[in-house]
Amino acid sequence: MRKTEFRSSESGFTLAELMIALTVTLVMASLASILMAGSFNIRARENQKTEALADTQRGLNLMTREISNAGYGLTDNGIVAADSGLSSIRVRANLNAAAGETTSSTTTDRDEDVKYLLYTDSDNSYIVRIDVNSAAQEMVLANRVDALKLRYYADKVTYTSSNCDITNVRDSYGNPVGEVAQKSGAKYIYLRYTSRNFNARLAGLPTSVASSVGI
Repeated sequence: MRKTEFRSSESGFTLAELMIALTVTLVMASLASILMAGSFNIRARENQKTEALADTQRGLNLMTREISNAGYGLTDNGIVAADSGLSSIRVRANLNAAAGETTSSTTTDRDEDVKYLLYTDSDNSYIVRIDVNSAAQEMVLANRVDALKLRYYADKVTYTSSNCDITNVRDSYGNPVGEVAQKSGAKYIYLRYTSRNFNARLAGLPTSVASSVGI
């Protein structure tokens, strides 16, 4: 009896082909991992920017509200000149002046004598609020702060923003004007501070917050 042999037309992969396929798979997996890591880094930078700006905005809102109250119920503008300067300001207000209370003629109650300043340690800088009448109780309003600048003017001015400061300051007639010689003569306070957010800065994103306050 004659035996019939059957030969398959299909052949398997060689070892070299398997190695090439494995290498291509590993390369594609690595590229996918790099893309995912990049997307996570972008998200982290955006979250960092959002948090930093939220911190500074909350701090600015509280600062502007309390500074705008400076001098209420007093005979002066409420600014304590000895404790106020380029990176700090201390203001007083007799908030219960019309309440007819025992302390209505003084500024000794809570929130009636407050100071804001830029505090810097070895690793970070903070905007700090100090309630002088509450045993100098401190509260951090914002962290990741690069700089704080306060400018004092007798009238409302126009200006150009420049690196956490203001330049080209002019009065309503367009004339150059400087800050008041005495803090007691200030009626407008211009605040500007910048968040510490290096990734946002490198990406060209805004990290500064500014405001003007009339007192």
